[in-house]
Amino acid sequence: MRQESWRYKKLRPSWRKPKGVDNKMRLQQSGVPALVKVGYRTPKVARSLHPSGKVEKLVHNPSELDGLDPKVHVVRVSSTVGDRKRALIEAKAARLNLRVLNRRRVKKGEQK
Repeated sequence: MRQESWRYKKLRPSWRKPKGVDNKMRLQQSGVPALVKVGYRTPKVARSLHPSGKVEKLVHNPSELDGLDPKVHVVRVSSTVGDRKRALIEAKAARLNLRVLNRRRVKKGEQK
């Protein structure tokens, strides 16, 4: 993480290499964030997988659920999908036993 990005709003937490002469992060002193190193990378087989170990599939309409295997895939509904189509996608996913990662939660007082 970029040094002191947690302190200042204007600094994004993206990576920047520390280059100062007396920079504590560059010198890898204790008590400062660690530098990016080769050993931090995720194993190749686990890259781009959901933490559940399944392949995440972005879905925009119900027809995209066809051919997905519930043992291999999990579904994330696109943010651009409206409520009506989202309900259709979630219903079809339930029929196909597919897990929807960003399922809409209905609050206690609300019923559609």
